[in-house]
Amino acid sequence: MRTVDFHCDALSKMWEEPKASFVDDPHMDVTMQRLEEGDIALQIFAIFLSEKYGRASFERVLAQIEAYRSRIVNRGYLKPLLWREQVQEIRGGQQGRYGALSLEGVDGLEGSLHYVRLCYDLGVRFMGITWNYANWAADGVLEQRNGGFTERGRRLIEECNSTGIILDVSHLSQAGFWELTELTKRPIIASHSNAYSICKHPRNLSDEQIRALIAIDGMIGITFVPWFIRSGTEQVKPEDLLPHIEKICELGGEKHIMFGSDFDGIDQWVSGLEHPGRYPYFQELLLKHYPESMVQGWISEYALQFLERNLPSLNSQG
Repeated sequence: MRTVDFHCDALSKMWEEPKASFVDDPHMDVTMQRLEEGDIALQIFAIFLSEKYGRASFERVLAQIEAYRSRIVNRGYLKPLLWREQVQEIRGGQQGRYGALSLEGVDGLEGSLHYVRLCYDLGVRFMGITWNYANWAADGVLEQRNGGFTERGRRLIEECNSTGIILDVSHLSQAGFWELTELTKRPIIASHSNAYSICKHPRNLSDEQIRALIAIDGMIGITFVPWFIRSGTEQVKPEDLLPHIEKICELGGEKHIMFGSDFDGIDQWVSGLEHPGRYPYFQELLLKHYPESMVQGWISEYALQFLERNLPSLNSQG
């Protein structure tokens, strides 16, 4: 089964290390070699601006976009996914693999809605509003005041709805989540979050949030971050992801599940799920517990159906 993965942080590593090879660098989780090994049809690359490098800036956003374009796309490793029409090519089983860009937190847009449009023009199709803390648009999930959107943040929602950028609630505060579900005119995603009722980490989604995402035809990317899967000191295993899948299905979300590994954004891994090349083994585990049609849906088909409905159309560009 060809796989879709909705979140990795390989670009920030490539920006930090200009000599890192996307082909087979041993210090990276996501490489071309491992995407081929795992038969990844589509990998979403996050643009993440780490706080350790100081104030987020649009210059750093552009630098990671340039790394993606010059070191991945222009070298022919991956085709850029921009339009819903391209999804048919992926679903049709055509040769080749695809990448797409997501902004993980709008801090680097420096409050400029013009930069939102520019990101779209440069290929960004997904946008997380915050990382864990507050920025000019909204509060993150670890901001203790639990605020919602600023006035400019509400205008950001409108701009993304207008352009066709899909908004991502992973890392967004509870108040911001509920405000966004009221304000957005288009479906949204949680690219890399699990079920809070299974593992009580603040980055996970409550049952009410999961139901809300399902109700607006959104998607939930089950993530492989060990401390989002299970608490405790024992090594996390792939089997520990099953209760999260079961919970989302129990809440009515069978067709709203996808995967967002967070590879290259973690320094601890699920044993047996350390990089994209391990996806086939994870599929084998899922097939022991669920019908093939269901597993195929989670691995790629439901995510691709969502993209086919919600990515902008090439035919609408004037």
